[in-house]
Amino acid sequence: MGTKEKSVTSSKTSSKEDILHDLILFNDDFNTFNYVIEALVEVCGHDFMQAENCALIAHYKGKCPVKKGTLSLLSTMKRELDFRDLTAEVV
Repeated sequence: MGTKEKSVTSSKTSSKEDILHDLILFNDDFNTFNYVIEALVEVCGHDFMQAENCALIAHYKGKCPVKKGTLSLLSTMKRELDFRDLTAEVV
């Protein structure tokens, strides 16, 4: 019989930086679809189809999660979206 090793991960060893968060894009009545799509491609690294789908979801549902990642990564992306006059939040 072979021995089995188990790795035990303690939640105490995880830092706040390891926790994944969501970057949420909110709908607005000011920016065009093309502008939002371009911003998502440039800031979040989306391809055109992904950016277009996110823009449509935000438009019809009021908001859309556009990226999952660490707090520091998403905070940087949020600032860039803010700079482009898009409304976003990290949760």
